[in-house]
Amino acid sequence: MAPAKRAILAKEDGFTLIEVLVVIMIIGILSAIAIPAFLNQTSKASDAAAKELAHTAQVAEETCATDHSGQYSSCNSPALLAAYEATIQTSSGSGGAWLYQVNVPGNGQSGNSYSVTTESTTGDTYTITRLANGGLLRQCTNASGETACVGNTW
Repeated sequence: MAPAKRAILAKEDGFTLIEVLVVIMIIGILSAIAIPAFLNQTSKASDAAAKELAHTAQVAEETCATDHSGQYSSCNSPALLAAYEATIQTSSGSGGAWLYQVNVPGNGQSGNSYSVTTESTTGDTYTITRLANGGLLRQCTNASGETACVGNTW
């Protein structure tokens, strides 16, 4: 074998144990900073899903009322709204946000208002209320301590 080839084969390049430990320590420090920031995102995603579900339920309520000559009283349960929109979850066992209340005034009131309320997996609730004058009111309760519901509005 030529001397140049022997020199190349005899040379052993690599990392020392200290270098490997330093790299592992740096990776550990970076993950200790990043992992808590990512863990907080699941509660934010759950709250966002509940807000979107409240809007979906609002659209389903309007669609149902349109099918019943503008009467919201005909669309007074989560199950009825789920029949109009298949993506509406009506039980907490589904693992995500769910629609748990539809409130429509009785026959003695004007009949042109309603509210739909959803709950996220964090326990926060989100309500959209259609007022008698046609305006919308968005309210929430903050059960989780997160900042998704500030001042009881969203």
